[in-house]
Amino acid sequence: MSKFRIQPHGRLQEWVADEKGYFTEEGLDYEFVHGRLLGPDETSPVPVGGLPGGPVEVKSGAFESMEAGRACDVSAACHWAVSHASAQGHGLMWGHAYSITPSGLYTAPESGIRTAADLKGVEVGVGYHSGSHFSTLQALEKFLSPDDIRLRFVGGPNDRLSLLLEREIPVANVFGAQLYTMEQQGFRKVVDTTFMIGFLFSADANIDDVAAYFKALQRAQCDIDRDPALYKHYFLNELPERFHDLVDIQGFGPGERLVFEPYTKEMFDDTHRWMASWKLFPDTGEHSYETAVVA
Repeated sequence: MSKFRIQPHGRLQEWVADEKGYFTEEGLDYEFVHGRLLGPDETSPVPVGGLPGGPVEVKSGAFESMEAGRACDVSAACHWAVSHASAQGHGLMWGHAYSITPSGLYTAPESGIRTAADLKGVEVGVGYHSGSHFSTLQALEKFLSPDDIRLRFVGGPNDRLSLLLEREIPVANVFGAQLYTMEQQGFRKVVDTTFMIGFLFSADANIDDVAAYFKALQRAQCDIDRDPALYKHYFLNELPERFHDLVDIQGFGPGERLVFEPYTKEMFDDTHRWMASWKLFPDTGEHSYETAVVA
């Protein structure tokens, strides 16, 4: 029997469950795998930065990696991309848990950008069809008209971190270890973009294994809640080594937090209506919660 393949998502929970032996105790024979745009040393498939007119655009992100087929049994991404991928038959969404990740639009300390109104017509660096993309739109639509929102698709989390540090883009959406790195470098949050993350598992995955995976994560979440300082060093697994000297890991927050509550039909339907309102994907017909989500 093949191993249950887990793709970490830049958070602490998988690493803690591995350290404590929770996956094994729940009966999983497993391994970690890293996929494009999610591994700690992954960057965009094309060069970023250093060109007239700003960074190179990257029109590939979380949804495209799921559409192409991730080489794992379970992975995570923003709930927008996961719900759309599951509705399109690229896996199944787990309906018994989700997570919340602190996120924000950050700018350099010397920047004159102070409020959401200052972002009118300003390019914001995000990852295409990923949480940074969708959460930026959701946050800025409260302050700006659609015509005044400017996005630039500049790749994955570490690309955006690099571009901010090098002052090659005025504002970018970051979360997780990258967010805490920005704060320690004196970058300021202009707008909060905290968002939900969902879980996608392969239609071929054993459902008992998927349930065991979540039982292990729930135990890990309890450990993190009790004393997160014991586990913050795992954030170094999610940052390329070139950034390690910039950070004081114990100054980081706990990052993404898992919520073991239902991802409901109402959530699913509202999410698809919102994506349709922005025309984020081609019209693909009806989206069925009953066939896309294991609830």
